[in-house]
Amino acid sequence: MPRLLSPTAALLVGDIRTAVTAGGTDHAVAARVAKALTRHLSDPRLLDPEHREPDPNHYRQHVLHVEPDGSFSVVALVWLPGQETCIHDHVSWCVVGTYVGEEEETTYRLAGDRLIQLRTNRTPQGVASYLVPPGDIHKVCNSSDSASISIHVYGADIGLLGTSIRRRYDLPVQR
Repeated sequence: MPRLLSPTAALLVGDIRTAVTAGGTDHAVAARVAKALTRHLSDPRLLDPEHREPDPNHYRQHVLHVEPDGSFSVVALVWLPGQETCIHDHVSWCVVGTYVGEEEETTYRLAGDRLIQLRTNRTPQGVASYLVPPGDIHKVCNSSDSASISIHVYGADIGLLGTSIRRRYDLPVQR
């Protein structure tokens, strides 16, 4: 398991732990985690320099913390301009907060053998949102001219799974 080097990140993990252990529905847990994450997104000390490093070929995932019981994981995703995910859904609830820059998310609905594009949202720095399966099909990208960093909290053991992606969708898209 990665070691948190930032004391500020350790405080974030404690706040997430409190939000997760309070229980309730996935929506209730994710909403509490989003609120907890938002409080930390403006702290410039949240990430150590090595957790801000990009990859020139695709977005880069830095696993910051995996809760020992597997109930949640915290990762930092670093995006260079133009980098994006595939269209996918998740194995669990997911909270995303933009830490640096801005991200763009496009959501979809599955309709038989195609995807219907629903909307595209831009998430500015300091804002957190969440999604809960089912109905969480989306694609995330950095459509800006500068790097962006987001903090993702998943209700799953990313150390074990390697990713939060449940399914990838390679279907025609209707706009």
